[in-house]
Amino acid sequence: MATSSTSLVFKVHRHEPELIPPAKPTPHEYKLLSDIDDQEGLRFQIPVIQFYKYNPSMQGKDPVRVIREALAQALVFYYPFAGRLREGAQRKLIVDCSGEGVMFIEADADVTLEQFGDALQPPFLCLEELLYDVPGSTGVLNCPVILIQVTRLRCGGFIFALRLNHTMSDAAGLAQFMSAVGEMARGRLTPSIPPVWERHLLGARDPPRVTCKHCEYEEVEGTIVPYDDMVHRSFFFGLTEVSALRKLVPKHLRKCSTFELLTACLWRCRTIAIQANPEEEVRIICIVNARSRFNPPLPSGYYGNAFAFPVAVAQAGKLCQNPLGYSLELVKQAKNDVTEEYMKSLADLMVIKGRPHFTVIRSYLVSDVTRAGFDDADFGWGKAVYGGPAKGGVGAIPGVASFLIPFKNKKGEAGIVLPITLPAEAMEIFVKELDGMLKGKPIERKPGFISSSL
Repeated sequence: MATSSTSLVFKVHRHEPELIPPAKPTPHEYKLLSDIDDQEGLRFQIPVIQFYKYNPSMQGKDPVRVIREALAQALVFYYPFAGRLREGAQRKLIVDCSGEGVMFIEADADVTLEQFGDALQPPFLCLEELLYDVPGSTGVLNCPVILIQVTRLRCGGFIFALRLNHTMSDAAGLAQFMSAVGEMARGRLTPSIPPVWERHLLGARDPPRVTCKHCEYEEVEGTIVPYDDMVHRSFFFGLTEVSALRKLVPKHLRKCSTFELLTACLWRCRTIAIQANPEEEVRIICIVNARSRFNPPLPSGYYGNAFAFPVAVAQAGKLCQNPLGYSLELVKQAKNDVTEEYMKSLADLMVIKGRPHFTVIRSYLVSDVTRAGFDDADFGWGKAVYGGPAKGGVGAIPGVASFLIPFKNKKGEAGIVLPITLPAEAMEIFVKELDGMLKGKPIERKPGFISSSL
């Protein structure tokens, strides 16, 4: 059930970073980000990694050269990615479409794909070698918004690693761009899905007016306690594990989505693991893609951030003492809160309240990227054997986020892998709690369990 990457030592030879501009001249203009893009909680870099096998049909083709050229071609259509972010009045983010380019690193590693093991999944302990943190490149403003490193492997496979300034795109938008690069690499002249900027569709109204409740941005008293001795582990949920969890909830809830079920399970197990004060409120933040919740839906090529952070709130004691169905009901309700009006209200809130960060005190965030399509990006070598977030716990506040990532285990069984970051002692409790639930024997909790400052 619980798996983790084994330690692996290898050398990576990197060439000097270079800037890849669009292959043709592009408009030099200024573009406003939306008021959903432009919030404090998205001002960070998010890492994605793709592993590709050797493909005999691509013998003699260099993945670095193929991807470098395809990237330049794709940037003709996605030219804002080749620009730089500037900050205007009231901290408003603006893209200077300067055509300077994205940062690109060519590299070689003396390791084979097989040496990474059968279970390619986060955490990738060697990430800093495969996605080099170029000094001076990580800022939100005046820096490349995308950094890409392509690393050739000794076996003929390669690794494509990317770092994105999250204010520019969400998972769906980034996957759309990566797919376009793949299409160019395979010979297409234009992307099959034309990119749509149209960030005004998620801009604040005039005058702005908050019409919905947004608990995710409430000011909560307390301090963010730094986690020491952090442990990163991934947990696999196949049909067997998901079915076992469904049996723990009332019949009327068993048709819930896998995301809802796993999020409710994670929330409950994690709250028990960190030994939260029973009297305090704890929160689970669910990332909800709102593209289809508009009427009409947002254009299919829209590649900006189009999601909300709805939050479920519960008293820690009640969450831990009640069965899984209790947390599941709260998660479902939070997801259902997201409507077109909710998104418009959220954009207005950003303008009125000065673009606040979502509340992270006693909070945890879960994002489902199983349908984002990262592993579908094909540069000519076929689909990635792993494609998705490079680690859990990324964000402006590390350690408060997890992803649901599509994955095949050693047996070839399709499922979901969920990376978790917790202090070592809490991780032991988490594993024990989850194991009990999967075996159909959840540990009963009584009022007054041990509290902690975490």
